[in-house]
Amino acid sequence: MLEQQDKPQKVVVLTGSGISAESGLQTFRDHGGLWAGHRVEDVATPEAFDRHPQQVLDFYNQLRRQMQTAQPNAAHKALVRLEEFYQVNIITQNVDDLHERAGSSNVLHLHGELLKARSSVDEYYIVDCFADQTLADVDVNGNAMRPFIVWFGEAVPLLDEAIELTRQADILIVIGTSLQVYPAASLLQFVPVNAEVFLVDPKPPQNLNSVQIIRANAQSGVTSLVQSLIERKN
Repeated sequence: MLEQQDKPQKVVVLTGSGISAESGLQTFRDHGGLWAGHRVEDVATPEAFDRHPQQVLDFYNQLRRQMQTAQPNAAHKALVRLEEFYQVNIITQNVDDLHERAGSSNVLHLHGELLKARSSVDEYYIVDCFADQTLADVDVNGNAMRPFIVWFGEAVPLLDEAIELTRQADILIVIGTSLQVYPAASLLQFVPVNAEVFLVDPKPPQNLNSVQIIRANAQSGVTSLVQSLIERKN
């Protein structure tokens, strides 16, 4: 049985679009509120799907194809290496699978996944989706299938699980997120008072108390931070 001091420390990583952007995937906050050239209101709300389902499906089909050509970058790979020394859980706002393809073991997707589809009526009817979705795709009851994405105005089903993980963190690392998208940004409220908190961001928000700022992009900043955390174990 492990002694208390031998138990691996728990690292919780919160990632946003900035880490995926360095693999070539677009973000909407860096494009004046546009996401891949579209207004968020036109492609990322339930109302948009009700009005123009084909347009919405076309948008996510395009994103899925782009994602499948992108590759995990050095930041994704560094987080995999961290698992050799710490218990690592990743909470991501991203809908791509770059963390999984890099090799991370524990990834919680707050905002859904591009490689899945769900019933437009039954939120628990979820299937894999590796190719383009069409209007002919339906669930077992004939209801239209939609992207498995948490759209603006919808509840975040896995938020409670993310909060519980954050409450257990010895170290929290925030990467590539503006900390302006709620409820994900609220997770910082649940970090234990004795936990270390790191933020990797070339343009960090102001007035973050008790946060160690690493002013760098995701690849260089995360690689450097992971190396320093590993060196603690040697």
